[in-house]
Amino acid sequence: MKLVRRQFSLSLAAVAAAAALGLPNGALAQQNTIKVGVLHSLSGTMAISETVLKDTVLMAIDEINAKGGVMGRKLEPVVVDPASNWPLFAEKARQLLAQDKVAVVFGCWTSVSRKSVLPVFEELNGLLFYPVQYEGEEISRNVFYTGAAPNQQAIPAVEYLMSKDGGEAKRFVLLGTDYVYPRTTNKILRAFLKSKGVADADIMEEYTPFGHSDYQSIIAKIKKFASEGKKTAVVSTINGDSNVPFYKELGNQGLKATDVPVVAFSVGEEELRGVDTKPLVGHLAAWNYFMSLKNPTNDAFIKRWSDYAKAKNIAGHKDRPLTNDPMEATYIGVHMWAQAVEKAKSIEVDKVRVAMAGQTFNAPSGFVAKMDERNHHLHKPVFIGEVRADGQFNVVWKTPGPIRAQPWSPFIPGNDKKKDEPARMAQAK
Repeated sequence: MKLVRRQFSLSLAAVAAAAALGLPNGALAQQNTIKVGVLHSLSGTMAISETVLKDTVLMAIDEINAKGGVMGRKLEPVVVDPASNWPLFAEKARQLLAQDKVAVVFGCWTSVSRKSVLPVFEELNGLLFYPVQYEGEEISRNVFYTGAAPNQQAIPAVEYLMSKDGGEAKRFVLLGTDYVYPRTTNKILRAFLKSKGVADADIMEEYTPFGHSDYQSIIAKIKKFASEGKKTAVVSTINGDSNVPFYKELGNQGLKATDVPVVAFSVGEEELRGVDTKPLVGHLAAWNYFMSLKNPTNDAFIKRWSDYAKAKNIAGHKDRPLTNDPMEATYIGVHMWAQAVEKAKSIEVDKVRVAMAGQTFNAPSGFVAKMDERNHHLHKPVFIGEVRADGQFNVVWKTPGPIRAQPWSPFIPGNDKKKDEPARMAQAK
């Protein structure tokens, strides 16, 4: 009898403790958390870019929890490593949604990883926030795209290269990693260049596999192509750790920005960390954020990241903290989702989806980022930056304000007939 009484009083104590924490009777803190999935490669060829995005999600979660969580509940991250293995992304996504029962997932970098997980999110009605620039040609009711569509990065970058300020390029090398994002982006760019009067003979297209490391012969081909009389520029959609040998080989062969400028869509501050950037000064990157932007919101973002990296002993960043565009897009996504949950007063995907429309956030870019009311994409400013000797970027061109995304590129035939909103939402009207 004494044992029964003791167990009863212990359970009463647990209820009292839960009540003191503002939890429902009988619920313990860890049972009352909201689970959040983090689906980024922490190993393999994409770890150079994705690992820091995992840390950015964790920092944003810490910030939200420090202010009381969401709807009075703490966020609990569930981190998995899909290891730059595209089928494994789908397996890990299913695990997060079906087994771990996460309310939302922040993850993926490459489009092939996003395409791999998309059927899982649509089947299980999960919610993915995707933080990286991509090729467009997709709108899913189960994805919010916080990176750039082609009209928010690729098209403005090539327009800049063709302008007087950008060097008036007449020939173009479209160089990418061999998968859906570079190939589709380059299909759009080829059609765009054709609309501007650039002949097929003045466009060279080359692809290399993930993890490719020998760019000697490709750089030699670029030099030969550029020597044929017209101003030439390279548009790079190389992804992952291949960027390091590519930029090293540019330096080795003395291909300077004044001769053949390279504009990159997947190279930022983090990818240049392991490269001697002195020979690369003047080469370009197009993004929606750079660490070097001067404004109070960015100053605060950089300080928070620097403090977090030191406190958590994050390799590389504890000594030399860097921020970049996909980090900003990740950070915006986590905070927007939290705002939408508060607005919906629910973590149910269907309710949060509705509450996401029109959400705004003061972004480190210095602009207010807004989630479009219809197409699940952010309105974002565009910046083009030149590489500096210290691996940072000087902004040489920018849009006056945020640009609305065009997920269906007007340079792909038939896109004018496609709806600027997820299919099921369009059908429901």
